[in-house]
Amino acid sequence: MKGLSKSVIKKISKSKNEPDWMLEIRLKALEHYLKSNTPSWGVDLSSLKDSQIDFFIKPTKNKARNWEEVPSEMKQVYEDLKIPESERKFLAGVETQFDSNVVYGKIKKKWEDQGVIFTNTEDGLQKHPELFKKWFGRVVPYSDNKYAALNTACWSGGSFVYIPKGVKVELPLQAYFYIKTKSMGQFERTMIIADEGAEVHYVEGCSAPIYNSNSLHTGVIELIALENAKIRYTTVQNWSKNIFNLVTQRGLAFKNSRIEWVDCNIGSKSTMKYPSVILNGDNSSGEVLSISVADEGQWQDTGGKMTHVGKNTSSTITTKSICKNGGRTSYRGLIKIPKGAKNSKSKVVCDALILDNKSQTDTYPTNDISEISAYIEHEASVSKISEKQLFYSTSRGLTEEQSRGLLVAGFLEPVTKELPMEYAMEMNELIRMSMEGSVG
Repeated sequence: MKGLSKSVIKKISKSKNEPDWMLEIRLKALEHYLKSNTPSWGVDLSSLKDSQIDFFIKPTKNKARNWEEVPSEMKQVYEDLKIPESERKFLAGVETQFDSNVVYGKIKKKWEDQGVIFTNTEDGLQKHPELFKKWFGRVVPYSDNKYAALNTACWSGGSFVYIPKGVKVELPLQAYFYIKTKSMGQFERTMIIADEGAEVHYVEGCSAPIYNSNSLHTGVIELIALENAKIRYTTVQNWSKNIFNLVTQRGLAFKNSRIEWVDCNIGSKSTMKYPSVILNGDNSSGEVLSISVADEGQWQDTGGKMTHVGKNTSSTITTKSICKNGGRTSYRGLIKIPKGAKNSKSKVVCDALILDNKSQTDTYPTNDISEISAYIEHEASVSKISEKQLFYSTSRGLTEEQSRGLLVAGFLEPVTKELPMEYAMEMNELIRMSMEGSVG
């Protein structure tokens, strides 16, 4: 369905057999999107045209629950990515979305028996309507920004996760998102709710083949960590260079809870993504660990945002960016501490590495502090790989290319060490290939 209109939104809602209240929200979001201005800050979005984007592709068959039921073309992508092997050896569950539709989903019986819900968002709406309606749009309302409105109007697929009180899922849940159709818009909507004392780690991977025309990925992720709960959300994004990646990620942390974002961005044409946490409850905490790599023709505008509301809250944002061959990276962050958020503590560290004289990096920090008892730290650095470092490495038998890759890996280590082993290995391999100029 190319182009965007009320009739397209109604077709999406009808195809999913949604309740009237969801269609009403979709239409309000569409109205907000159409009257909102395209952001004049951040990446250049002038070449992104609604009339050229497919906003929904109807599913051809029901989602597969067994590996044997997955279509062969999609199965090959899984095999290339080692997803079945990862599921068997390591993961608590897997959901995968191609274009608009989730095509494969499975969760290990151990977690199902404890009441864990891990399904696609459509099933979440149909099978758990009260829980879904309570939290949908509460953390990221459609009025938040232009592209949150677009997602709310067009959302299709994504993950719906609920972890019951006191349940701790020791192994990561995984989702994988893949755009296989050119000029496609993907609008997954993910919602994760960790009830009191629950813990979960969710890992997301993203990729797409390269086409001549632009595609659009506009996701919304809402995390809800109730009292004493913990959520970690990890993204490894390696979209191709024709993808506009415009994502809103936000968590709501209640008393004594913790939300962590581990965000790795290598691909895409342009990215705008700022994982954030609203520290609503006393003694809650939040953390953002972010990597951005920009090669020729790429602009990664990333960072993090923390809003302190409760007392004795704490937050940390650590970002590492690399630009080369004329690529551009930007750190854009916000620390907000209103009056009454007593004894709030926040630390921001943003480090940039420039690998040539053609690339560019920028820093746009905002600290909005109204509470006198708050304690804030902010530090930033911009550096290049020195000839002395390269000489030392090459004198130990490494080539200059290998030396650069090693130094880059060391620069990123504070973030990559927080990834699960399989993803850390994948991330390091992607970085190594990027240093060879073979990854976009």
